[in-house]
Amino acid sequence: MLRFGLQIPNFTYPRVADSQLFDRVAEIAVTAEQAGFDSVWVMDHFYQIPNVGARTEPMLESYTLLGGIAARTSRATLGTMVTGVTYRNPAHLAKIVTTLDIVASGRAILGIGAAWNEDEHKGLGFEFPPAGERLGRLEEAIQICRAMFTQEEATFQGRHYGIDGALNFPRPVRPGGIPILVGGSGERRTLRLVAKYADACNFFGDVATIRHKLEVLARHCEDVGRDPTQITKTRLGTLVIAGTQAEARRKAEATGSGGA
Repeated sequence: MLRFGLQIPNFTYPRVADSQLFDRVAEIAVTAEQAGFDSVWVMDHFYQIPNVGARTEPMLESYTLLGGIAARTSRATLGTMVTGVTYRNPAHLAKIVTTLDIVASGRAILGIGAAWNEDEHKGLGFEFPPAGERLGRLEEAIQICRAMFTQEEATFQGRHYGIDGALNFPRPVRPGGIPILVGGSGERRTLRLVAKYADACNFFGDVATIRHKLEVLARHCEDVGRDPTQITKTRLGTLVIAGTQAEARRKAEATGSGGA
């Protein structure tokens, strides 16, 4: 089944004051839901990212924003595309996402990845370990969040994180817990994490790239004994709307999205 979600990556709107900013974002989310979009997503960043705008442009904290959107919407799934594993203790993250699920009456999804924006880590004082360690942290964080979503009392001890009889009440609304989407397409480690743990994954790239990544994921699923059809596959892309194809291409090039 083909479904469409809307990511809201930019909070810079002409003639919209900061005091009106949330209402504008919520209006976009409600409009998307009414138009038939299946999900609404926001980035988990603290600075605006380079391919979207200047680092000093407005950036709202993701889970506070999603809680507000949850109160204005009724059907769309809500999540981050995607949370950086380095930004929050994973047990705390599980509690945050569970609270979002309660506010949204069972519509939360945990999108999570290994993080990449060194600039905001440095600025805000987050540790930014090498990629290999970040991926190790990602695997442990997924296991901790899954345990806290599905167990009344969760215990886990890893190299980077540990919990001991962690409680998470109220429980997630859905009996099977909150779905976990892993973002990233590293073929050796990230896609293997998807095969082992994820309910969904996210890629970006052209048709040939996506096809190749799906083939790699299928091989990892075979290795770990998992049916790849159990994993929802998503692609993040930019849609530029304009009156003509030429105008759409000009707008896409101006925004750095590379195509219409």
